Amino acid sequence: MPEIKCVINDTRTGKSYSKAMEDAIFLGRKLGDKVAGSTLGLTGYELELTGGSDTAGIPMLKSLDIGGRKRIILRKGFGLRTRKKKSLPKQVIRRRSLRGNQVNQFTAQLNLKIVNYGTKSVEELWNIQPKEQSAPAEQKIE
Repeated sequence: MPEIKCVINDTRTGKSYSKAMEDAIFLGRKLGDKVAGSTLGLTGYELELTGGSDTAGIPMLKSLDIGGRKRIILRKGFGLRTRKKKSLPKQVIRRRSLRGNQVNQFTAQLNLKIVNYGTKSVEELWNIQPKEQSAPAEQKIE
């Protein structure tokens, strides 16, 4: 089965964790839906789908209620980047390709946010070893 890369954001610590999961867990869900953490191996946690992208890197838009891609006209906001404000007129209108808010077989990456925390931390449940910070090497100046 195809896999979806799940990026889970811990809002308390500011850390993000990445794990590849089967896509059958998320198929048919929409952005904003809540997922039980036990499906991802996080017992006692509750997660919320906040975003994602497809295999081509096209981002998902929460307000677009379809499963596929759509080319929409944007005036401002999500999906519209401008390089310099001076070079563009005030009323900028751009056509951008965006993916809808439904997870399907073309979804490659999902962003999740922890809403309710369990008793153990994510590192303990997934057996993640913290990286040891090495002391900076002392340099002799002559």
